[in-house]
Amino acid sequence: MVERKILDQVAEAIGKAVPEGLTREVEKNLRAVLQSVFDRLDLVTREELEVQEQVLARTRARLAEMEKKIAELEEKLKKQ
Repeated sequence: MVERKILDQVAEAIGKAVPEGLTREVEKNLRAVLQSVFDRLDLVTREELEVQEQVLARTRARLAEMEKKIAELEEKLKKQ
């Protein structure tokens, strides 16, 4: 889910472009629309992305180790 801070920043930026009398109402509606759009996009936070990057790095390292072990075992089988 998108952080509220990002929604607030976007809504505020757009709100500054709107005439002063409509600003609060536009920001409120815009925030709701943006939240709905972002929810449908199935976005993840930076923290969630970084965790998954770490998991992927560990998985790749384990895969490399296993590939090396398999290659060694295949060599041993060939020599028998």
